[in-house]
Amino acid sequence: MPDQSDEIIQQYYEDVPLDDDYLIQVPEIMLLDDQTRDVDSDVKVVSEMAFRKLKKKIEGDVLIVGAGITGMQAALDIADKGYRVVLIDKTSTIGGNMVKLDKTFPTNDCSICTSAPKMVEVSRHPNITLMTYAELASLEGEAGDFTAHVFRKSKYVDPDKCTGCDDCVPVCPVEVTSFFEEKLAKRKAIYIEFPQAVPIVYTIDYDACVGCGSCERVCEPGAISFLEKSEDIEVKVGSVIVATGFELFEPLEMRREYGYGKYPNVITAMQFERLLSSFGPTEGKIYRPSDATKPKSIAWIQCVGSRSKQLGFPYCSRVCCMYATKEASIIKEAEPDTEVSIFYMDLRAYGKDFQQYYDKAKGMGVEYIRSRPSSVYENEDGSITIKYMDTHTREVQDKTVDLLVLSTAIMPSKDNPKLAGILDIEVDDDGFFKTESVMTDPIQSTREGIYLAGCNQGPKDIPDSVAMGSGAAAKAMIPIKDRDKVVPAEPVPEKDVAGEEPRIGIFVCHCGKNIANYVDVEDVTRYASELPNVVYATHEMFVCSEDIQKTIKEKIEEEGLNRVIVAACSPRTHGGLFQDTIAEAGLNKYLFEMANIRNQCSWVHSHEPAKATEKSKDLIRMAVVKSAMLEPLEERTVSVIPKTMIVGGGLSGMRAAISLADMGIDSFIIEKEKELGGNLRDLHSLFPSDVRAVDVLDPIIERVRKDEHITVYTEAELIELEGFIGNFNANIKTPKGEVEQEFGTAIIATGFKEIDLDGLCGYGQSPKIITQIELERMLKEGEVPEVRNAVMINCVGAMDEERPYCCRIGCGVSIKNARLLKEANPNSDISILYRDIRVFGKEEEEYFASVIEDDRVKIIRYLNEEQPAVEVDQEGNVTVTVKDAVYGEEHTFQPDLLVLTAETEGGEDYEKIKKLFKVPTGPGNFFTEAHAKIRPLDFASDGVYVSGSAHYPKNMADAIAQAEGAASRAAIPIMKGELTLSGNISFVVDKNCDGCAYCIDTCPFKAITLIEYMYENQIKKTVDLNEAICKGCGVCMATCPKQGVYTRGFTYDQIMAQGKSAIERTGEGPPDTDFEPRIVAFCCNWCSYAGADLAGVSRYQYPANVRVLRVMCSGMVHPNFVIEAFMNGADGVVICGCHPGDCHYLEGNKTAESRADAIMLMLEDFGLEPERFRLEWVSASEGQKFAEVMKEMTELIRSMGPNPYSG
Repeated sequence: MPDQSDEIIQQYYEDVPLDDDYLIQVPEIMLLDDQTRDVDSDVKVVSEMAFRKLKKKIEGDVLIVGAGITGMQAALDIADKGYRVVLIDKTSTIGGNMVKLDKTFPTNDCSICTSAPKMVEVSRHPNITLMTYAELASLEGEAGDFTAHVFRKSKYVDPDKCTGCDDCVPVCPVEVTSFFEEKLAKRKAIYIEFPQAVPIVYTIDYDACVGCGSCERVCEPGAISFLEKSEDIEVKVGSVIVATGFELFEPLEMRREYGYGKYPNVITAMQFERLLSSFGPTEGKIYRPSDATKPKSIAWIQCVGSRSKQLGFPYCSRVCCMYATKEASIIKEAEPDTEVSIFYMDLRAYGKDFQQYYDKAKGMGVEYIRSRPSSVYENEDGSITIKYMDTHTREVQDKTVDLLVLSTAIMPSKDNPKLAGILDIEVDDDGFFKTESVMTDPIQSTREGIYLAGCNQGPKDIPDSVAMGSGAAAKAMIPIKDRDKVVPAEPVPEKDVAGEEPRIGIFVCHCGKNIANYVDVEDVTRYASELPNVVYATHEMFVCSEDIQKTIKEKIEEEGLNRVIVAACSPRTHGGLFQDTIAEAGLNKYLFEMANIRNQCSWVHSHEPAKATEKSKDLIRMAVVKSAMLEPLEERTVSVIPKTMIVGGGLSGMRAAISLADMGIDSFIIEKEKELGGNLRDLHSLFPSDVRAVDVLDPIIERVRKDEHITVYTEAELIELEGFIGNFNANIKTPKGEVEQEFGTAIIATGFKEIDLDGLCGYGQSPKIITQIELERMLKEGEVPEVRNAVMINCVGAMDEERPYCCRIGCGVSIKNARLLKEANPNSDISILYRDIRVFGKEEEEYFASVIEDDRVKIIRYLNEEQPAVEVDQEGNVTVTVKDAVYGEEHTFQPDLLVLTAETEGGEDYEKIKKLFKVPTGPGNFFTEAHAKIRPLDFASDGVYVSGSAHYPKNMADAIAQAEGAASRAAIPIMKGELTLSGNISFVVDKNCDGCAYCIDTCPFKAITLIEYMYENQIKKTVDLNEAICKGCGVCMATCPKQGVYTRGFTYDQIMAQGKSAIERTGEGPPDTDFEPRIVAFCCNWCSYAGADLAGVSRYQYPANVRVLRVMCSGMVHPNFVIEAFMNGADGVVICGCHPGDCHYLEGNKTAESRADAIMLMLEDFGLEPERFRLEWVSASEGQKFAEVMKEMTELIRSMGPNPYSG
């Protein structure tokens, strides 16, 4: 490799970034050219190379440019359907910006913990060709037949030989600024971006490398290859998805008044994320850059570079308010004495659970100051003084903090114009890629066959980007739907471990700081290594990372492991990843167990590290006991009926049906009203486009009615549902009688409604008081009110104790309708009374600014504690009084028209839907998704998906993107053709069964029937189990008095053994000076175990006395489990299940409830107080309640004293 000049090296040492345009600087190009070339662009360089080097050719179906969370989701959706994906990213790894984050709001989930499994899944998927360090150089052709040239830069490290061992890094003499670490740290010239990088292959930074060869000399596998060539790769595909993400505004030129780049203790929010991160430059410890001291006060300034035409971008960056709230909350939680302040303009907590998250932050002591500070200056001690005017007090003040964080704007990538030229698509005025229609086609680019997803077309939150990734996957199917799909490869042959003694391997995870900061992982690993049947135990930084997945497979071979335990986070989120890993090593996937030491130890006992460590040992011991009893299980396959049911014929339901039809999939819509259209039928026009609603709606309805793939039932009702994913059967009531339909998957799109205002703000007391929906209907019918004075009150019935959430769409509707009233009544006074203006979508901020500046609509801010007062006299005249929170003045209006922007809630049929489909709802009766960030369209119930405002109110663009995303998700099982169902189902032990039939009536799914047959010349009664219907709830097992039926993976003996192990004590912890009860909690997988997980994620502290056993359903808990726990010395036992009506298994929790009284009577017979036992309902969203229940139970048992059987 040629030596680099001293000047280049010096520039890197001085933190001056060089031109990183590798197309000019890669060595093979330099060597190929013996004279200076006159090139117009980098694309020309690549095209010249095409004549000089032999191209590699790849046949694919879809090319995806950008492998962040959006691109990965799109790739997996397409690959799971059986099509070939070529996924490229210009960086050396995948994951995008999400992997830089510490946590994600509003759940505070570890960002890398949720990203890493998806990254690993992408790297493993047989239908995905992954190319990092690669960029698109050219694209020719048309939809269905594109030819792309991808230029992949050499990493100078052989990916097949590199083991990720890190030996090369210490010997590299060159350090350069790490842009992954946001310039807060250095990296070497040979590097991986972060420990969990995928692929886990080192890269040599050619521009920084001095060619010393040190890395090559120490690389034992011989992976370093300085002669490796960059490649020009020809890729043939039918469609293209662009998911290139965003960049962040760097306030060096604009917004210089905030001191960034001048004062070391002024940093950006993304830099703060890297400081928070356990694998960041400070390993999660917050230090001031100037002197590495811990700040005692921190402030955030919002909207730096956004919502400003002169000094940035005019739009709202959509996520800044919440990520600042998240960062502040994390600090306040970890360091309660730290003074934390956020300077904001409008607090845009618009999303699902965002308002509650914001309220929680305020309750923790986060100070919110409504102001856009004018300037800052540095003091002698490095602290920063902020000059600002508090808009609530109108006082100009100073505030001095140790560290200042700037929430900078999301901005389009600087490469967008260049990439747009390659793709022959357009960019908008801000520099984002332009969609065919912001309102009605948010995924389609301006060129057929090329689709947009994520933040490259405007700022978005993670779940919106994920949903759009799935939506783009659906769109990308259109040009390729008639192509042959990939035939799946044969799975790795399974090892026969029958008859072998258990050989258990245990992998303990640090989870960065999330576990290791509170649990002594080395001590836990030592303890684990000494447990029976354990032949291997180790601890790793991130067990979910790609390199440790390889290690697990290697150790299975090297150590002869036939059982694997991972002590880390929740099996609900990561169990599937590790099951896939051991399956790839030839082990049956059911020979795996997890110990949840993060959510149930380190996070909830962070103030008691010794107890967290001892409890971790207990959970691992319990896992070992069960693991030794695990057996290989068989999975069954079922065919999938190629049809989707859509409940709800509004905008989202119809667009989902159209998207399915475009993929060639049949669907049928059940709509309760006489006409299709949902809430859109009542609207006059749409925000922020002012397009008439009817002009959008009519073409959609016409397409639905005419499409041969779509059947519509109006005035219809779903009255009965049976079956399981792939094989559902619905009974539908229609005006022409009942209709039966079979289908494979379902989409819930039941929309929302305004709440019943029930007298709020005088509603119902005067014809002058109406809601926004009523105003929309009037405008639609041409009945525009003549007004001299009109007032709109936003947030009526919202963000209070009963409904703590934001309606998300109300501000936009009020702004749009205020403009319409003003246009119809030019001389009128129109006033909007608001709490925060929450306009966040594409073109919404600009629309709002136009209404205020051009239409002269007045806006008056009020505080929650000073709500507007409405009085109605006997003649129906209205008086509105409000205190202006900005100017402190009281305003009185006597409007001709008072329009109330009402809170919203889930559609009317939510109760029936949740029961039929066994899906949960949350605040406002909106349906609860499987995961707030990375599974926003899925339910925990397989084969059922959620779309549009049934999930949470949405603007039109988001609703359409989510509808198309839900269609993509629903299409996956159908396009696969068959599904593999869980091996965790029940089985009958015929020799123990006497045909008593107790299990038949209790089975929620009617999967058990009574049969008779001849045995030894006598009629033997027994039961038969329909494995295709059985869900593995275990209610039958808990009902059987003869142990004649078990649930595989959760057998009677396994649970009994775990219960006994839960009561044992290691004897290694500090001696208890006072009585400390030992409590066993049986938690159902779907709700209460998820609630325990949420308690961990939310860091709700509760006593370390509780040991949780995961069961599939509270109805699985046999009374013997409880009694034996007490007989073995448990001081208390809790059973936690789903709330009545929310049971994942229909009525399993009712069966548990019916047993509770019997258990209490049995305890009395044994001389034990019945209060030692408790049955409690805890939902997946009730983490705080779970913690409170455990606190209450511990205190109660502590007051009662030890169990007399514990002797």
